[in-house]
Amino acid sequence: MSFFNDYWMFKSVILFLTLICLPLFSAYHKLPSFHSVEIDSDLEIGYGVVLADMNGDGLQDIVLADKKQFVWYQNPYWEKHIMVENLTERDNVSIAARDLDGDGKAEIAVGAQWNPGETSNETMSGSIHYLIPPVDRTQLWTPVKLPHEPTTHRMLWLETASGKFNLVVLPLHGRGNKGGVGAGVNIIAYRKPEDPRDPWETSLLSDHLHKTHNLEVTSAIPGSKGKEEVLIAGEEGGYRYSQSGESWLGVQVIGQGERSEGFVGAGEVRAGTLPGGEFFITTVEPMHGNQLASYRLPSKDAAQKLGIRNVIFEDMLEGHAIATGDLLGVGSDQIVAGWRGNRKNPEKIGIKLFIPQDGKGDEWTSVDVDSAGMACEDLKLGDLNGDGKLDIVACGRGTQNLRIYFNTTP
Repeated sequence: MSFFNDYWMFKSVILFLTLICLPLFSAYHKLPSFHSVEIDSDLEIGYGVVLADMNGDGLQDIVLADKKQFVWYQNPYWEKHIMVENLTERDNVSIAARDLDGDGKAEIAVGAQWNPGETSNETMSGSIHYLIPPVDRTQLWTPVKLPHEPTTHRMLWLETASGKFNLVVLPLHGRGNKGGVGAGVNIIAYRKPEDPRDPWETSLLSDHLHKTHNLEVTSAIPGSKGKEEVLIAGEEGGYRYSQSGESWLGVQVIGQGERSEGFVGAGEVRAGTLPGGEFFITTVEPMHGNQLASYRLPSKDAAQKLGIRNVIFEDMLEGHAIATGDLLGVGSDQIVAGWRGNRKNPEKIGIKLFIPQDGKGDEWTSVDVDSAGMACEDLKLGDLNGDGKLDIVACGRGTQNLRIYFNTTP
């Protein structure tokens, strides 16, 4: 009789554990795995990286802003091609790449003269250039200088409702700011003319945010109706900007508010979709901070208007890069986050993959992508080898390297 009692108790325990663990396995049924390939171990800094088809062969190439060079690495053998070097006296800092004319080849804009401590003098701080490609894109490109604000930091191409493209440029500080105090940041959209040497028309997205570190162009925000909008994170919170005729409409979506206590400003921002289809925003908080947070946006008729904050991870040291995408092929997005460490703790670096375990984004699990070899300054996701799975590309500041993490998840 004892045998049968023990047997049925054993079966009950197994059933109980199965029911407990089922949500975890239903959220992702594959063990994530990555194969790291280092394609450049001699970077000076590696400020920013983007993925784009540079030569029209249908493959995603890697485009990089290094300290004194803007370069691209040609898929699949990753030959390095210099587009322009020594563009300004000070460091390069950002790059934007996108096919604007439908020929399958990306157009390029870049930011340089990085001098975040100088917020007034545009000669000494900031620059924007559009790069005109040669017939052979592996050769040097021709820079065209555009007007700019001091502390130019990040930029992205946005497609307007008319099918034209704007270059949205995000400075770090407002003019004359000291420690983030003073005038707001002039966030400007540049309309590309047919001939990039002609004057570019501009429009102002916003001038009231401070310490605006990064931005995201997305068409996934509820209510966007498939039109591209801009997400911007800064000291005051996160805002979405959409075009309304010739002007821009800004609405706050994350920040201080009910169930969002603890927000102290954000540096990085990205958007994604949870299991079940709900939209979320993820941030690094504060700027260069230690926390990775997610925000589930409320329904349109909810009394709570700001996203509901949930801290996912608190052990980054100078968090500096995030991306969202479906790396596991489960129909919803995960978060990839990287941090660069600092001079006092150069060994505390890493990249992790964070996986939502429920449709509300309340529970997440994490998997190490790289825990020792990448002081991550920036990262992007893209299918580099055509196997239908998103890979990770990251550049390191302290480690001075560029790596591809090929997605080998079954």
